[in-house]
Amino acid sequence: MTPSYPDRRTFAIISHPDAGKTTLTEKLLLFGGAIHLAGEVKARGANRRARSDWMKIEQQRGISVTSSVMTFEREGITFNLLDTPGHEDFSEDTYRTLTAVDSAVMVIDAAKGIEPQTRKLFEVCRLRSVPIITFINKVDREGRDPFELMDEVADMLALDVTPMSWPAGMGGQFEGVYDLKAHTLMQPTGDSRAFEGKVTQLSGLDDPKLADVLSADALKRLHDETELAVGGYDAFDPVAYRNGDQTPVYFGSALKEFGVGELIDALAKYAPPPRTQPAEPLPIGPEHEGVTGFIFKVQANMDPNHRDRIAFMRLCSGRFKRGMKLTPSGSGKPIAVHSPILFFAQNRELADEAFPGDIIGIPNHGTLRVGDTLTEGEAIRFTGLPNFAPEILRRVALIDFTKTKQLRKALDDMAEEGVTQVFYPEIGSNWIIGVVGQLQLEVLLSRLDAEYKVAAKLEPSPWDTARWISGDEAAMKAFAAINQSSLAKDRDGNLVYMAKSAWDVGYVQERNPDITFSATRER
Repeated sequence: MTPSYPDRRTFAIISHPDAGKTTLTEKLLLFGGAIHLAGEVKARGANRRARSDWMKIEQQRGISVTSSVMTFEREGITFNLLDTPGHEDFSEDTYRTLTAVDSAVMVIDAAKGIEPQTRKLFEVCRLRSVPIITFINKVDREGRDPFELMDEVADMLALDVTPMSWPAGMGGQFEGVYDLKAHTLMQPTGDSRAFEGKVTQLSGLDDPKLADVLSADALKRLHDETELAVGGYDAFDPVAYRNGDQTPVYFGSALKEFGVGELIDALAKYAPPPRTQPAEPLPIGPEHEGVTGFIFKVQANMDPNHRDRIAFMRLCSGRFKRGMKLTPSGSGKPIAVHSPILFFAQNRELADEAFPGDIIGIPNHGTLRVGDTLTEGEAIRFTGLPNFAPEILRRVALIDFTKTKQLRKALDDMAEEGVTQVFYPEIGSNWIIGVVGQLQLEVLLSRLDAEYKVAAKLEPSPWDTARWISGDEAAMKAFAAINQSSLAKDRDGNLVYMAKSAWDVGYVQERNPDITFSATRER
């Protein structure tokens, strides 16, 4: 039996756009020693981008549209941080990324509280019982009442909440954050441009030193609020947290570095090590002897100079060693993994070995697909990585018709990555692109131009949505004979019904009870 690898923490950061997720990512890397320039998020020009945002459109628009993987170590713990897109148009990529983590940090803007995308991402975590630590960000700015924020998390997400720290005032009255467990007070010193934190160790909230470092108003407010908070909310229960029933709540400011160290400490102390993963025929735990893992993401052209293609694998069990042969479930043909990669955003290093919970990149030329299981030859398949039916369909039209071959390659590449889906109609030559959100279309055009030198435009499609269809051979043949003009195949050759509306889907499904119309397809 192999050990359970208690020194690994694989987690994602989830939030609504603009809640401060990318800034928090950078500061976690700073505190973890992975970067050494504290002022990057305040810098001008190119340095303003967080290290995880490497794609051209991300740099231009200041948003994360693809999931990045970053590994760092702190005090004997290896952290694998997966930075997910916050924008709802990239929910598919985020969903698949969340299948690869053991816990998550939910970032909430203190002025806005729970926002729609936060709630959606939380529901994905709930489906997989992923434990969540909540970080209420931007407490140094004007925001909502801390109790109101805590209660909103409890009510809207149906989670038990427990405060682990508490702000001494907020916005213009902000004087620091009190750690309810370590009994330390973190305070701002200097001006906002040259921030340095001051930490005072205390024996508790009754320590007379508090009166020396806080104003009378802030001291009274801190006493009153923490007394209510400690008495009014449940005490932290590590078991309830790991079961996904309770969330510990930390207040802080990622930009000003309040609460970031405490957040890393909480992940190290409370977050689960590698967990058992759902698989067929049986779930696979980290103690399983053979090497197993699954591909949750494929990314092309991370290094445009080399036209590379990297498959991101979550290692689930066994001790992986560079050069070993693994068999993908997709092709069934063993491949030798000679150049496995560990990531820090765009920076990479060869991984001589890896352990359960680690994320490694495997360079390949289309051999590996999202959803593939890799093993040392065992008949195992990890489950739970679906494709979702697109909500927007568009035709792709070339501006330069000599680039047909390049366009086909680009669309196949991005379908492989999960950026878009590609459908090839049974009748007609126009390829159809399917996406979940409008911004994905902008990413498609941007990457076609920047990475493949293909100029294209998008035109309206006669269809509104798509459904994968399956059934017995006779029923499928009869259906295809009548509806051939509405049929297409996806990149894998699966038959798809192209519908003009949701009503159309319901009507056709009712008329064809022997055929299954599915809005998801297991990869």
